[in-house]
Amino acid sequence: MKALVWHGKQDIRYESVPDPEIEDGRDAIIKVTSCAICGSDLHLFHNLMPGMMPGDIVGHETMGEVVEVGKDNRALKVGDRIAVPFQMTCGECEQCRKGNFSVCETTNRKAKLAEAAFGRSTAGLFGYTHLTGGYSGGQAEYLRVPFAHHTHIKVPDSIPDEQALFLTDILPTGWQAAVYCDIEPDDTVAIWGAGPVGQMAIRSAILLGAKQVVAIDFLPERLSMAAAAGAITINPGEEGVKERLDELTDGKGPQKCIDAVGLEAHSQITPEHLYDRAKQSMMMETDRPHVLREMMLLCRPGGILSVPGVYGGVLDKVPFGAAMNKGLTIRTGQTHVKRWTDELIELIEDGALDPSFVITHTAPLSNGPAMYPTFESRKDNCIKVMLKPEMEAA
Repeated sequence: MKALVWHGKQDIRYESVPDPEIEDGRDAIIKVTSCAICGSDLHLFHNLMPGMMPGDIVGHETMGEVVEVGKDNRALKVGDRIAVPFQMTCGECEQCRKGNFSVCETTNRKAKLAEAAFGRSTAGLFGYTHLTGGYSGGQAEYLRVPFAHHTHIKVPDSIPDEQALFLTDILPTGWQAAVYCDIEPDDTVAIWGAGPVGQMAIRSAILLGAKQVVAIDFLPERLSMAAAAGAITINPGEEGVKERLDELTDGKGPQKCIDAVGLEAHSQITPEHLYDRAKQSMMMETDRPHVLREMMLLCRPGGILSVPGVYGGVLDKVPFGAAMNKGLTIRTGQTHVKRWTDELIELIEDGALDPSFVITHTAPLSNGPAMYPTFESRKDNCIKVMLKPEMEAA
């Protein structure tokens, strides 16, 4: 089959790889009908996440049709149409029983590596470093789904790929980010980053009843999309973030803040940005935490910081004293995708939420390597790239 394969920094190739096979009775194999490039795939593209090896197949936002099922898998049958959450879940361990699916205790087959990096292992992930199991990803024509008896979302016929695909990651990630804020009717929710996850968080916060939602980003295309949803926008290149947030909150700051950026943040403060870039290049710091710093300083005392943005390791110059002394609550973690599936499907079917708005580019799988730098630089107002393997024959 054809797949997108990682070979090093800024080196993603479209090439032939062996077809996947059933390896465990709980497995399933799907023919991929749609997949997407995620913002966090860019951390792999830039080689900022440890644990990638040449030959690894990337991608963790995938859906398709079941073409083969393991002998112990009673939950699926050939022909089922499923979306595949980015993390694998057994459904049986202590964490899965609590709904903490992203920290499943069973599915990371390289748990010792994760323990060395994080102290304890988290769940296995598709296409995302050997710290999370070294599993093949879904930017491919076919995908083996380990633990498929639980790691799947059956997609109703009423929901097209363009909506269902985002049940795998960015929609529940934005939703969880907003839910973690415990939004109340008088809240101002400030969201740093108006990329795909930020856009979903904006719409989620509005649906959950926030008084006002503020989107903070440098890119006019993203801010325009945020404004279309009803958000107030701030471009840090044109106005001060603190000054504008103070104006919107009577000088008190937002009660709730969401970091939808993560480890590759860009700062409008030149010395800070140069400091982070230099430390990152010398491997003295893995992540650029500008957004975390700004949220800790600007959030209202007693507020909540929700962090769906991906971080990989060690941060520097984080004002944790501000967070402690102001009594801020910090909630973070990879998304527990299946915890939110039922209510999100209902919102989509009822017409209250249509995640397809985020797609700006649709391309065949063979164009994937070219779409990575396009997505990175946001050429042609690129917000979200959807890849369609079945377009290969067209």
